Amino acid sequence: MSDTAVARTAELAQQPMRIAGPRPGFARGTLSSIRDIYHQRELMGFLVRRELKAKYKDSALGFVWTLIRPLAMLLIYYLALGKFLQAERSIPDFAVFIYTGLTAWTLFSEIINSGTSSIVGNSGLIKKVYLPREIFPLSVVGSAVFNFLIQLTILVGATLLVQRFPTGPRWGYFFLALAVLLVFGTALALLLSAVNVYLRDMQYLVDVALLIFFWASPIVYSWRLVTNGLGDAGLGGGWVEEAYLANPMTLVILGFQQTFWVAGDGEPVPDHLATRLGVALVVGLVLLWLCQRTFARLQSNFAQEL
Repeated sequence: MSDTAVARTAELAQQPMRIAGPRPGFARGTLSSIRDIYHQRELMGFLVRRELKAKYKDSALGFVWTLIRPLAMLLIYYLALGKFLQAERSIPDFAVFIYTGLTAWTLFSEIINSGTSSIVGNSGLIKKVYLPREIFPLSVVGSAVFNFLIQLTILVGATLLVQRFPTGPRWGYFFLALAVLLVFGTALALLLSAVNVYLRDMQYLVDVALLIFFWASPIVYSWRLVTNGLGDAGLGGGWVEEAYLANPMTLVILGFQQTFWVAGDGEPVPDHLATRLGVALVVGLVLLWLCQRTFARLQSNFAQEL
């Protein structure tokens, strides 16, 4: 061994041991994780671009596929519910109403579905080098937001087409609802991606849960139908209604509708919707913090499990 190598070895031996993984502790560990993620922001940007390119690799239509699924769902629900079941008689601008809910739901479901499999899907990289594992579900959030912006452009264009473009303070509902969606989506993506490493059935359970919550949210039916149905059953204004509103995606979709569904201005909405969204945002931030710390605890054995 050369003198230079010996000297280097001796120098390294004198260096203090440093933790390669996430730091323990709720407060200190959280700050350390945020700092590590920030230092890897360029890598996370690369992963976002890779997610977008890989999703449509060798595809002739490319990002057009981002629109095909929600537009196909819009056509199905518009014909099946709007025309055949005549839901459009009780819901003005039914097409805009449906697409508003689908735009919000598509973003949420893409974050959850892709986020759940993000760690397992990057197992090759995780087993070779240490880096903040949070960047994998976070990169999924970034690519989902990009796709969301494309769909949002179509939604805004639809409001211009029907000459009901949203203006004024109603945009406050959009930004508040979007914040709630992103916070809850990111929190669940972090938690589910970690659990999926140890329990591979999680991704299938997520598919079933998303299907249930899709119909438990006012996407293809209005809040008026919910209140009428609960009122007919003698449950209007009771704990069942509050339980229904406890679903954060219900509040998010109602917030989107308050923004983009201008034709529904005369339709009923839950009392204090903005306040409910604000409370949901605070709860979501706490949940995000807890899910990140749970992720940090579980990630220590990712390489071995993968």
